[in-house]
Amino acid sequence: MTVITEDGVRLWASRSGEGEPLVLCHGGPGLWDMFQDVAAMLEERATVIRWDQRGGGRSQRCAGPWTTERFVADLDAVRRHFRLDRIALLGHSWGAQLALSYTLTHPERVSTLVYVSGTGIGPVSDWHASYKENLAVRLGAERELPDGDPQRAVHQWSAEFVDREGALEHARRMADPWFDINRECNKALNAETRSTWGTPELHAACRSLDVPVTIIDGAEDIRPRSAVDSLEQALPRVRRTVLPRAGHLPWVESPQAFRNAVVDAL
Repeated sequence: MTVITEDGVRLWASRSGEGEPLVLCHGGPGLWDMFQDVAAMLEERATVIRWDQRGGGRSQRCAGPWTTERFVADLDAVRRHFRLDRIALLGHSWGAQLALSYTLTHPERVSTLVYVSGTGIGPVSDWHASYKENLAVRLGAERELPDGDPQRAVHQWSAEFVDREGALEHARRMADPWFDINRECNKALNAETRSTWGTPELHAACRSLDVPVTIIDGAEDIRPRSAVDSLEQALPRVRRTVLPRAGHLPWVESPQAFRNAVVDAL
């Protein structure tokens, strides 16, 4: 189905399952929803709503704007489209940052936040160099594949999995179906994060957030999990689950434990 934002951009969305509403926010930025497996494992517990963020996937290609404020407004348009007063939010990676930003902006509209594989609220410089080193170690020679090639994305995404024998197959499933990565969106939102994340104001907002938050990490994510300590330490209502032998997509490598942690949060 199609959600129309107040500035007229068409967003792809899907609803399945029964129960309290749970809206999923995919990673990126500039990618698309890859939550088919997550929706399937939660459909008996929740009404699961998936959507492609503006400019990517099945949503309308547009000229932005590429700001967190705009994406928060788009997420609220999804909420309004489905006539929901309050929602549970699950965000993954960049989507975890978006879901946190939405919750800080509209805490009265969020029943609970599930923050999966995010990078905390400190400066990007706290973790990014370690991430690049870990990425290079996992990829080896494959990191030299050319930009813009879907095969390059598949090989890079394979670094997100601990299971090296199955990593390429897991990554191929992420790329099926394939949509072009919106690199303009990715560049702009990553630049915004570098310039605005890690501020005293953000820490103060998290300290005053009166919404329950569940943090879920894969213990072997190539983004150092110590980055998330900043968020955990700031939040007054938080619990954290770390899944051993899982990487950046913990529902792939530890599905039952991941499902249990989300259901507990709901």
